[in-house]
Amino acid sequence: MANKKVLVVGQGGREHALVWKLAQSPRVGKIFAAPGNPGIAALAECVDIGVSDSEGLLAFALKEKIDLTVVGPEVPLMEGLADRFRAAGLLVFGPSAAAARLEGSKVFAKELFKKYHIPTAEFQAFDQLEEARAFARQFTGRGQGVVVKADGLAAGKGVIVAASWDEASQALDSIMKDRQFGAAGDKVVVEECLLGEEVSFFAVTDGRDYVSLIAAQDHKRVFDNDQGPNTGGMGAYVNPPIFTPALQKAVEETIIGPVIEAMAREGCPYQGVLYAGLMITEKGPQVLEFNARFGDPETQVLMPMIKGDIYALFEASASGQNLKANTVECEPGSCVCVVMASGGYPGSFAKGKAISGLDRLDKDIIVFHAGTVLQDGQLLTSGGRVLAVVCRGDDIEAALDKVYGQLEKISFEGMHYRRDIGRRALERG
Repeated sequence: MANKKVLVVGQGGREHALVWKLAQSPRVGKIFAAPGNPGIAALAECVDIGVSDSEGLLAFALKEKIDLTVVGPEVPLMEGLADRFRAAGLLVFGPSAAAARLEGSKVFAKELFKKYHIPTAEFQAFDQLEEARAFARQFTGRGQGVVVKADGLAAGKGVIVAASWDEASQALDSIMKDRQFGAAGDKVVVEECLLGEEVSFFAVTDGRDYVSLIAAQDHKRVFDNDQGPNTGGMGAYVNPPIFTPALQKAVEETIIGPVIEAMAREGCPYQGVLYAGLMITEKGPQVLEFNARFGDPETQVLMPMIKGDIYALFEASASGQNLKANTVECEPGSCVCVVMASGGYPGSFAKGKAISGLDRLDKDIIVFHAGTVLQDGQLLTSGGRVLAVVCRGDDIEAALDKVYGQLEKISFEGMHYRRDIGRRALERG
């Protein structure tokens, strides 16, 4: 019976994809989104409450008798939104503030990996600049790259890969001396630069058991051929060829299972989605980082691939009951997403550009809104990443051909997008 009320917290493409999938559940009768966006508004009632307004969100959820709240972004999780909801007797899909440290503190995460022998890069944590310099020089002195990470959240920009001593020194100065990321840089992690291919893997857990979802590959750099600065993500595709069933088994046995067990032992059991950023090296899979929420734009390719009722899976995770009964089946073939971005992104960009052409797309194309706003009936740009254009296909090549054939129908001033999403999968063929 479709009578469940769901609140989705967030306003980007990830949240639009979650709402889109939840709306297909036979158990869901009404979805609210706070604050939502124009794309989400076609499927849910948008309410004007910000993601960090925990008092407002809680009051709304209590008033509306929300059955399940799904938290999209990381910041409200770090701020303890899930804790507040649970304390009020509400079901929430997302980790406690203590468990969200897996993303919120690089030092916490790396020390956890070390303590429980979870494969990761050699590292040390520092709060003194000169000590951090000395450790970084050990790697650059033998011709190795080094990665410098601000301990706290830095809007996805607090990780700097340095190929030389000059770059490492500059990175440490900018974080620890110039305070580029503020208090997030009070401590840093300095680690060896792992070589290999990056993959994102997702699993849903109730703190004890887990259900594996699917692997995806993101494209972080703004320009083709992985050129230019890092972004929030310019596109993604599922089932990267490198991620074989044998490799998935190794990831589950050496990383996912042990991390869930470690968090429970540390007294902060993890409930929600576990997003593992992995490097597939010659020695096998190693953890680069964990995120405490779904990825963006990975969610936009995950949701169209998952068969069945996502509400039931999220509810089982949130309640800690019968998670293993929710087996996840995936659609055959592939799914790709290409992000259409504002001119200048990831640097400064203009807003308020009129968007046209969405009504001309083929019916099987899915468009998730990220940075859009509706003014006087006109859809306008309001963010760096504006739209995510998504398509499934029998294989990666078919999905890519379809998506790139449609992108030319959409236009807004300054628009740009990568033309090589999924190239690595095609090359591996």
